Amino acid sequence: MKMNVTYDLNITCKTLLREQLDKLDIPHCIHSTGEVEFKRTPTHEEMEQLSLNLERYGIQILMDQKIDLVQRIKNTIDEMLQDDVVRLYKVSSYLADQLNYSYAYLSNLFSETTYTSIENFIILRKVDYAKELMANTDLTLTEIAYRLNYSSVAHLSNQFKKTTGLTPTKFQTIVRKRKENRLQQPI
Repeated sequence: MKMNVTYDLNITCKTLLREQLDKLDIPHCIHSTGEVEFKRTPTHEEMEQLSLNLERYGIQILMDQKIDLVQRIKNTIDEMLQDDVVRLYKVSSYLADQLNYSYAYLSNLFSETTYTSIENFIILRKVDYAKELMANTDLTLTEIAYRLNYSSVAHLSNQFKKTTGLTPTKFQTIVRKRKENRLQQPI
């Protein structure tokens, strides 16, 4: 027997983080994905144990401030893509406001650390999100393009093809065939 599930990575990670911090009785406040404020400074032993507990789930504690800031940029972009209202904001202004740094600084740091631009990262994340929507919803390409703030379906299609090597229609066909094959398999 097989079962298909869908999940929200932000909620999953926040829940795991909250559970592990609560288990160690470390008072905290989770502000956004990837950002935790401690109500008291955890001991070295608590941090080591937390790190070990989180590693089992593929979650790492970032101690390097630059790497931490780059991760916060990525998390903020992911949150933007998930939020229908925030998605309409200009990325540069939103990142600068949320992270309290100039966009020029954030952009340079991101490029130096990841060897790609924030703009390219956004394209990759938007295409990933478009794939997720195509695979898990009944939204049309027009609705997906609108939801991801593309100027047109053609713009989405061009970026999708450049990134994946497939047109969105071909991707949807593959997903549909895989679902059909799963349904036809005997239980």
